[in-house]
Amino acid sequence: MTTTRLENIEHFVVIMLENRSFDHIFGFLYENDSPSNNKPFDGLTGKEFNLDQDGGKVFVSKLETTDPYCYFTPKADPGEGFIATSAQLYQHNMLVHADSAPTNGGFVTDYQYTLGWEPSDNYIIYPGADAQGIMAMHTPETLPILSTLAKEYAVCDRWFCSAPTETQPNRAFMHMATSQGLIKNNWHHEFTSKSIFTALQEQNASWSIYAYEDTQKQLQMTRFDIADLKNAPKTHFGAFSDFKTAAKSGTLANYVFLEPNWGTEGNSMHPNYNAANAEQYIKEIYETLVKSPLWEKTMLIVTFDEHGGCYDHVAPPANAVSPDDIAASNGFDFTRFGVRVPTILISPYIKAGTVHRVPEPDEYQPGKGESPKLEPTPFDHTSILKTVEMRFGVQPLTKRDAAAPHFADVLTLDKPRMENVLANVKAPTAKLPTGTVTSKPTELQKGIANRVSQYPDPQEKGGHKPFERYHWHSGDDMMEWANDRWQRYTDYTSKLNK
Repeated sequence: MTTTRLENIEHFVVIMLENRSFDHIFGFLYENDSPSNNKPFDGLTGKEFNLDQDGGKVFVSKLETTDPYCYFTPKADPGEGFIATSAQLYQHNMLVHADSAPTNGGFVTDYQYTLGWEPSDNYIIYPGADAQGIMAMHTPETLPILSTLAKEYAVCDRWFCSAPTETQPNRAFMHMATSQGLIKNNWHHEFTSKSIFTALQEQNASWSIYAYEDTQKQLQMTRFDIADLKNAPKTHFGAFSDFKTAAKSGTLANYVFLEPNWGTEGNSMHPNYNAANAEQYIKEIYETLVKSPLWEKTMLIVTFDEHGGCYDHVAPPANAVSPDDIAASNGFDFTRFGVRVPTILISPYIKAGTVHRVPEPDEYQPGKGESPKLEPTPFDHTSILKTVEMRFGVQPLTKRDAAAPHFADVLTLDKPRMENVLANVKAPTAKLPTGTVTSKPTELQKGIANRVSQYPDPQEKGGHKPFERYHWHSGDDMMEWANDRWQRYTDYTSKLNK
């Protein structure tokens, strides 16, 4: 496997969006044509189904742009934690030690269960939400930006999230190749393992984290999750406008991590937020880089942290390496991957129409009759770490990224392709019916605000006020408060250190 072309890449830009499965985004990507590199593509045929609670078959279906809720589907937030994921994959919601392969047959019934309790928790649920809706999939017509990039560069159809659970543990794997035993979101938890950011800095490679910024200032969630970023200089952090400036001026860091807007009206693509906003965001990221003087030396990676309860037909493999032998509180040992998620690899050195997965090994398992090939370790989020580590001489962070396959071999072209493949592709737009309330604080916004509330506020009288005692009317209000409080804290500590 040749890796020499990896030396052409000096800048890695990663955007990790929220909570969509591979089938939900790319299942019908190659329905009407084939990849140009003649590799198999594991998409949907239209015959895939789940059983509902009455035993009836619910087949996959296609979303249409004429549907006013096309970009807000699923119409309610599906279950995404370890228990929900187990129910979706095994039809057993407490599965810790799995001795059998998952069937992926519980997505409809688990969504039905979720729709039963979410109204009492004041979740946003759009009209017409039902269990069958979890089998509705996007097409190249509904997501032209993601689909064009996937076809014009490389789409990975064997990329799994790092753990069969929700956002925070999977994002921890993205940054540290471990969640240190965390198996569910816990906004009081701080990760103390070494991060890729610190590891890069030790090798004199630069890094930056940019939060999205529109009408309200937004803090970087990653900054508050990872202990070794606490005292990192402010110069490593910025807003999306700063990213665009750095790209235009040719001053991008070697490793750049982008965060979307986490609000219900933002561009994170979390169900059931506006997916059209994410399409516009991805187009802006790509075209910013294509117009940059650094484009020839840059790789853009678009991925999703986890499946978010959205249907996928491929069973996740059980050959994951436990990163640090730390079991979760429920006994899970992190030797099973999570559900397949969409990932695109974008570089001028990638041939159009590439489907990229880890090559099958030549060895066969012993056994009676015709034995299957040994299943290779697939791509997961730590494959990004592995590839970046190879490029900049960084040692593995844990046993997981040490064992992870890299994707350096996706760079197959001798001469870079410098065209803007989205020049004539328009990003979709979508709006909910007038009067629809979508401004509530999201769980990720609450996570950021919760972290900020744990820092002393020099203006706060009468001692520290717990996060739970604050009340906000909207996510924007919450983020404005968090930004103001963080600014007061950093201004105060800066004066003390002078």
